Amino acid sequence: MRRRSLLAGLAALPVAPAWARPLAKPSFTAGPVVATAGLPGIVAYARMDLPGEALSDAALAAAPMMPASTLKAVTALYALARLGRSRRFATRVIRAGDMLVLAGGGDPLLSTDDLARLAGDLAATGQPAPARFAVWGGALPQVEELVPAQADHLAYNPALSGMILNFNRVHLGWRRTGGALQMSLEARAASHSPRAYTITAAPGDQADLFSWQEDGGRESWTVSRSAVNRPGSRWLPVRKPELYAGDVFQTLCRARGLVLPTPEVIRDLPPGEVVASHSSPPLEEILRGMLYFSTNLTAEVVGLHASGASDLAASGRAMMAWLGAQGQGADFTLSDHSGLSPDSRVTARGMARLLAGPGLAAGLPDLLKPHPLDEDSVRDPAPVGQVRAKTGTLNFVSNLAGYVTRPDGGQSAFAILAADPSRQAATSGQELPAGVLSWTRDARQLQRDMLTIWSS
Repeated sequence: MRRRSLLAGLAALPVAPAWARPLAKPSFTAGPVVATAGLPGIVAYARMDLPGEALSDAALAAAPMMPASTLKAVTALYALARLGRSRRFATRVIRAGDMLVLAGGGDPLLSTDDLARLAGDLAATGQPAPARFAVWGGALPQVEELVPAQADHLAYNPALSGMILNFNRVHLGWRRTGGALQMSLEARAASHSPRAYTITAAPGDQADLFSWQEDGGRESWTVSRSAVNRPGSRWLPVRKPELYAGDVFQTLCRARGLVLPTPEVIRDLPPGEVVASHSSPPLEEILRGMLYFSTNLTAEVVGLHASGASDLAASGRAMMAWLGAQGQGADFTLSDHSGLSPDSRVTARGMARLLAGPGLAAGLPDLLKPHPLDEDSVRDPAPVGQVRAKTGTLNFVSNLAGYVTRPDGGQSAFAILAADPSRQAATSGQELPAGVLSWTRDARQLQRDMLTIWSS
């Protein structure tokens, strides 16, 4: 009630006619709305009206905060600057003597359907069956997990290398047939879903919902029996992406009459002739999808491509050096590109300034998702200007950074970073801990209320 009364009172204040306002700016600051909301934790924010160089509204703007997925907006700018909008990543099949090599080029969007087309192209060349079949993923560093502190079974926390298939995820499904439990693991895509033979799953009597282990070079998942009493499915992360992709490609080639031996993983790419290839969409399209769906693996992949670094921590430092060259070095401490790392920090001031300067110059607003808060369960009739922004969510972290365009055409860059640090630290890596849904809902409502004020 207090929030609605405050917003209604502000909206009822007299506004000068348009002809009497030489340059319209937001009339109100967000401080009263933040105070009224009483969200537990810290709310840091900064708004910069465009064009301009000074903050127009801010509180705790220099506080170092966890960026969560708003960091992906920074990564997008970094990748555009270092790689260019039209950069593509190729997956190739190379003939090297008596060996065929599936060579990953670090394409973050490669799917089973893409591999099916590649298998068809390869079979059409009339290649004889090779004596050896190998997979190479050395185009990018080998990363066992994006964030080791996260739970093993979280699909957004897979391994990473230059060979990436289906975002390095496998689809687990289970159901009972005639009283017997049936479990399947598939490399699922829109048109093709072959079985993943290098990954197994079985029920077990265990306290943990899922457990993973390496079994003879293959991946083995054990699922708690209590979790599979009813039919269901979920995506699981892949930890051996080269074997996974090689296994799937072998199946797809066999379906086209080309029999490949059991795949092996090689560290060094031998010279040879490229006999078939598949190219990713241009980087601009990859980044638009990354920002829309908030894909962690894509963010780390394009960041590593841009930096050429040997691991994620070094790649984060390289992006920090680039930010320093933009005059933004003091506001960012980065250990990754997706925002999953608990060690990365940004300030609301730094985010707003980066969006207002390099972000606007690079055309970032066109890549960001329009009205991202509209997907939340929160619905509010209060008007909000045209918004393009990136959300960022972890346990007890809820951020929003982007641009708001007011009805008069004026535009602002902004960053709202909210967190309850003690509860975040206590629940890091957990799935839906107690209280997180209501806290996130309230944080999203506060962000919407702040945008309403800034749109006035």
